[in-house]
Amino acid sequence: MSEVTAVPLRPIAKGSLVKLWAGVAIILAAGVGTAYLGTRGQVAMAQSPEDFLKANGQRSGVITTASGLQYKVLEEGSGPKPGPNDIVLVDYDGKLVNGDSFDSSAKQGGPAPLPVSGGMIPGWSEGLQLMSKGAKYRFWMPPQLAFGEHGAGGKIPPNAVTIFDVTLHEIAPPQAMGGMGGGHGGGM
Repeated sequence: MSEVTAVPLRPIAKGSLVKLWAGVAIILAAGVGTAYLGTRGQVAMAQSPEDFLKANGQRSGVITTASGLQYKVLEEGSGPKPGPNDIVLVDYDGKLVNGDSFDSSAKQGGPAPLPVSGGMIPGWSEGLQLMSKGAKYRFWMPPQLAFGEHGAGGKIPPNAVTIFDVTLHEIAPPQAMGGMGGGHGGGM
């Protein structure tokens, strides 16, 4: 038979319980923070477009047009604004309200030449005509000015608010670029 040797337990050092509970509290706080960050995007997507845009429109610097397009000037440009028949050279990044990126000019190889009107979603046509060369704007487009009830490309769900950061580099009349058009303005 084997003998069991009794080993006396050492007393807990003074302050050890406080350190233990502090460590547990830190771990719990980190877990709650991670859970919050992980669900924040889903909560934003669950919010109706109307509720999101209403709250967003109350943020500092956000302007809402008569059509419902919202924008914020991130960097002011100078000079004339493009007209509906012009072609513009832009950098853009398109995201959903949860922060998921669905398209960008960087993914397409750099600044994109796009027609201001014709082939563009209505929010792009309206927004581009607010900008001057060198300007950077953030646009929040309600579904009716973006991809509507059908969404687009499997990346944009139906009735989604879309967010675009757009930098306008150049403005040219259509003939200056050989009538190049067919832009997608964030479309797939």
